[in-house]
Amino acid sequence: MLLNLHSYFSLRFGTLSLQDLISGMRAGGYDTAVLTDINNSSGALDFIKMGREAGLNLLAGMEFRDGDQLCFVTIAKNEQGFREINEYRTKLNMENRTTPARAPEFEQVFVIYPFSRINTFQLRNFEYIGIRPSERTRVQLLERKLLDRCVILAPVSFRRADYTLHRQLRAIDNNLLISQLEREQVAAEDEVFVAKVKLLQLFSELPQLLANTNRILGQCSFSFDFTSVKNKTTFTDNRYNDKQLLHKYCMEGFAKRYGKNDGIAADRIQRELEIIENLRFSSYFLITDDICRHARSRSFYYVGRGSGANSAVAYCLGITDVDPIALDLPFERFLNPKRKSPPDFDVDFSWNERDEMYTYIFNRYQTGHTALMGAMSTFRSRSILRELGKVYGLPKAEIDRLVHEPEHMLNKNEVTNTILSVYNRMADFPNQRTIHASGVLISEEPLTCYSAMDNPPKGLPTMQFDMYVAEDIGFEKFDILSQRGIGHIKDCRTIVRENLGVVIDTDNPKRFFEDDNIAAQLRSANTIGCFYIESPAMRQLLTKLHCDDYLTLVAASSIIRPGVASSGMMGEYIRRHHDPSTVAYPHPVFKEQLEETYGVMVYQEDVMKIANAYGGLDMADADVLRRMMSGKYRSKDHLIEIEDKFFSNCKTKGYDEKNQPGDLAADGKLCRILV
Repeated sequence: MLLNLHSYFSLRFGTLSLQDLISGMRAGGYDTAVLTDINNSSGALDFIKMGREAGLNLLAGMEFRDGDQLCFVTIAKNEQGFREINEYRTKLNMENRTTPARAPEFEQVFVIYPFSRINTFQLRNFEYIGIRPSERTRVQLLERKLLDRCVILAPVSFRRADYTLHRQLRAIDNNLLISQLEREQVAAEDEVFVAKVKLLQLFSELPQLLANTNRILGQCSFSFDFTSVKNKTTFTDNRYNDKQLLHKYCMEGFAKRYGKNDGIAADRIQRELEIIENLRFSSYFLITDDICRHARSRSFYYVGRGSGANSAVAYCLGITDVDPIALDLPFERFLNPKRKSPPDFDVDFSWNERDEMYTYIFNRYQTGHTALMGAMSTFRSRSILRELGKVYGLPKAEIDRLVHEPEHMLNKNEVTNTILSVYNRMADFPNQRTIHASGVLISEEPLTCYSAMDNPPKGLPTMQFDMYVAEDIGFEKFDILSQRGIGHIKDCRTIVRENLGVVIDTDNPKRFFEDDNIAAQLRSANTIGCFYIESPAMRQLLTKLHCDDYLTLVAASSIIRPGVASSGMMGEYIRRHHDPSTVAYPHPVFKEQLEETYGVMVYQEDVMKIANAYGGLDMADADVLRRMMSGKYRSKDHLIEIEDKFFSNCKTKGYDEKNQPGDLAADGKLCRILV
């Protein structure tokens, strides 16, 4: 029966995580509550999902404020009401309007005004007045008809011990010294969890308020479907037509990429198309293809990369220029029936052409159904100390000393002690909403069904939640990235055409793999200006490997990564590269699967190959294992299932237990791989 919970998504105001709120409800004896973060619904769906798992009845709403002034609190009766709230907040944001004092004519939303507004206007049937515990004595004198429009409003914003932290956050938000905060800029000290029994006692002389509160909550329910895919369902408005169109485009590309008589490629593509259709991903492929077709029509060069390069269908469509069959890349890494989180295509455009691609996407697909992915920046390490130092008026030199020399004796004083006392509590608190680097959502239903949207300087509607929430509720995003290196490709083609009259075709990169001039430049490590391989560490690695071919270059780009390099695998790869005769494979399967990389698991796909060929896992389970190793998988139960299956298969195959290629740990990491 808590109508006004604030999480730390009420930025620089609340101090409680969603889990903190659920724990507080349980401790206080509550089973029903409404999350009403200030001017946003970032955490609403996550909160409801967590509450459902905890057996609680959690609802969604929003608190509308104009600056520090509380205007009204909204509570969604159902999913339609949640959409109404989000639409209204989005409208205000997109029109850069402040929140008015009076709510609009909602249909499936309850509105609660602060007690100070009780005689301001005639209340409509969905409007109520919220009475805080501290205001209850002033209400007893009201006439009966007004009491019928009052409910219990006991806001929760922080733990009792966090009031200082709340004030510090408010000072940061208002860019003031903490001593300059005005009363209306901070919450009342009683915005903490009060045990339900105590709250009922406080309002025992006002039973009408309790009845009103229970009555409106009894009319609210939220049955959001977290399992269905939320992306645009079809490309052609018909699933069958989507299937046919994808097959048509794919076969056209197949003839160009592989020729009509490549049986191996034909079988692979047929298998991929079946998986794509069964998992209802035809629309996702077709929309990505549509984006790439527009780019080609505008002569925009682009690069499709990431796990999407494991798809032969994507290769035939021209989304990527990587042949996954030639490189033995398993499709299951991109898409498989056991993958719990949705995949996405990463498509890079030139830095000066991406905005036009955004314009096309937002114009091509329905207004209100397309938005940029949001992101959440958080308070981290040095930023915490600097922000808190400013609100206490510390000079820059003292803040620098606190940041760089925290143990310095001059840091031992009351102010710095106060700062350090909240340091750990504040770490990773959401600080401000921002834009994901590249993600775009294209949905079947209006995006306001899922959250309100912001209007950042980019000028495009932006979701108020991040990629993790999007993944949890069933969205596959489209990553539309940009990099300057791609712009240089276009510039180079233009320069060559203008000076030599030669038009260089970059649509088929295979011919560059065997170019003698490129090989010589790689061998000399003269790669300044080449994206991804121009750093000093990378140039040093190219020199050590005497790299002059494509496959070695690809391996180098993987073993340079911190995890691989620090594990010793980079050094071992270099040693084996120069003397392959030293490689001792623990089993013939390893030689068969990893001979190209000298028995070193350079790529994530190598884990899948060994899990499949040696451990007997199907490729879908092998991909689950890969994701567990990369820390992108949350289910420990599934890990145990995979572990049992792996070792059971090994035992069935008669392998010696002393020579197993890997040990699985309970934390989901493949701790050791013998190579």
